[in-house]
Amino acid sequence: MLKRIFRNRGSGYIDVVVIILSVMMVIALAVSVFPVYVAKSQLDTFAQELCREAEICGRIGSETDSREIVLEERLGLSPTVTWSKTGNIQLNEEFTVDLTMEYDIGFGGFGSFPVTIRSKATGKSEVYHK
Repeated sequence: MLKRIFRNRGSGYIDVVVIILSVMMVIALAVSVFPVYVAKSQLDTFAQELCREAEICGRIGSETDSREIVLEERLGLSPTVTWSKTGNIQLNEEFTVDLTMEYDIGFGGFGSFPVTIRSKATGKSEVYHK
């Protein structure tokens, strides 16, 4: 490959320019898509922590709402939160929390592409209500 580059003819230079251009485009695509994976990971953490709060408290209400606010401030996300149940949850009763968020992928000057990211967590209450 190096012999081809250092020849006096110009055909090797064109090949190198095309290869470098292709590599740069792949790197630019990776840089624009990578934040989506980070946001998905943070959204999964958000769902797990909300679910754990509901498991410990045994209810979905003011405690989970305050935990949601704290997580929004800490992680910098503002997803739409949907619970399968509300109020008190009896011991070993299952519930789920669904989080949905729109993330905008922009690729240079070509425009923006909104992507919907979803996360779901399931838990069981650890509290017995009389």
